[in-house]
Amino acid sequence: MDIEKDYIKLIFGLKLKQVRTQKNLSLFGLAKLTNLSKSYLNEIEKGKKYPKTDKILLLCEHLETSYDQMVSLKLDNNLAPIGEILKSGILKEIPLELFGIQEADLIDIIANAPAKVNAFISTIIEIAQHYNLSRESFFLAALRSYQEAHNNYFEDLEEKVISFSKSFQINLDSKVTIEELEAILKEEYDYKIKEIVFSEQEALGDLRSIYVPKSKTLLLSTELDNPQKAFILAKEIAYNYLKISDRLLTFSWIKFENFDQVLHNFYASYFAGALLLPRQLVASKINDFLNNEKPNPEEFVSLIESFEVSPESFYQRLTNLLPKDFHLKNLFFLRMSHKIGSDKYQIKKELHITNQQEPHANETDEHYCRRWVSVKTIDEAIKQNKPHFFDAQISSYAHSGNEYLVFSSATKDPFIEQNIRSISVGILITPAMKKKFKFIEGKPLVKRIVGVTCETCDVKDCFERAAPPIALEKKRRHENTDAVVQQFINQYS
Repeated sequence: MDIEKDYIKLIFGLKLKQVRTQKNLSLFGLAKLTNLSKSYLNEIEKGKKYPKTDKILLLCEHLETSYDQMVSLKLDNNLAPIGEILKSGILKEIPLELFGIQEADLIDIIANAPAKVNAFISTIIEIAQHYNLSRESFFLAALRSYQEAHNNYFEDLEEKVISFSKSFQINLDSKVTIEELEAILKEEYDYKIKEIVFSEQEALGDLRSIYVPKSKTLLLSTELDNPQKAFILAKEIAYNYLKISDRLLTFSWIKFENFDQVLHNFYASYFAGALLLPRQLVASKINDFLNNEKPNPEEFVSLIESFEVSPESFYQRLTNLLPKDFHLKNLFFLRMSHKIGSDKYQIKKELHITNQQEPHANETDEHYCRRWVSVKTIDEAIKQNKPHFFDAQISSYAHSGNEYLVFSSATKDPFIEQNIRSISVGILITPAMKKKFKFIEGKPLVKRIVGVTCETCDVKDCFERAAPPIALEKKRRHENTDAVVQQFINQYS
């Protein structure tokens, strides 16, 4: 794809449409004036075709504009921000078709209301710069939207896993072993697998694997535990079975070159999760857990440990299966990180199914509610020095009235020294949801009133509060001022 040539065609098309509309000419009218077909002119305006010199001169004559002005890549103030976006090639990097959008349609929208759309685009860019959003962050946000639009369930990938299991005689009614995964990579895909001490190289300390395409060598860190190793091996199988070549070479990732790599990384991860946590088997075990009227925390930990996976992989799999097989379509996934000894808790990953659920990440450096079970499990894992601390609670949000049943597991962060992370899934409590979770009314399950951040929370007598509600107080001052202003307006009208 020649981005420079595409850019030239798009700019000419935008200019032609702008001049035509300024002259109050329809496409039909311009076609009649120039004896050029309406479909041909439409193709030009959409940036699909670039006219030859004689056609440009003809258009300039009837539109009463100069040739130099039309072929120049310089845009007026109305279109300048659009030009920057088109030149950057960002529209080419994101597969808009995933969201049912054609690039030509998007350009058409921009061209029809350039001033308003440019203001919107400029606002987005300014917000991104203000919060220092990276290109990778933008890609990941687009991927998250794609997942949420599909309730994070992808039937084609589920079917691929079943086809793979039949082809390679993998029994999905039992746990897939590391030995099976290694054998498939070595014997079917000609992999060489070597274990090395990554920590001897300081720059590699946070990595767990490196794939070398030329020799088909998979380098694994000697510090991997079995769940990590199983996931990496399953992911490598996914890349090969799904015939993905444009891929990341490290785990965890360092950077993404383009959106396709983000998407392919997700496809491979989803395939790996579905292989290690087979749909029917997981759904059956979850059903058994839900039918228990008085489950204890150890039973949920045992449920996770019955598979060769990390708590994060298990919770991620829940976000695939709860909406599909249990019809629980209002839920969130949250990964929080905390450095031992600090007072900061950061949301590193989130996913919201169906609606924008609570809680959610913010970039304002505010303090997340310390009453969240996501925070509590981290604190207890440190306090009790447990490798896996699990807890659950009903979180009742003071400002919205929404209540969630939240499961949370805290473990040592495998990628960052002295860090603990918690993985949580929260399910919106509804009458239909209560019928599935028979234990939800049980006494052992604690209900806590929570907020989103301390700065925006009006919960009274909160002993866990990490900061005063300054944002909320500011908002109320503005509301009070506005109310008094309205009184004066009414009085003197």
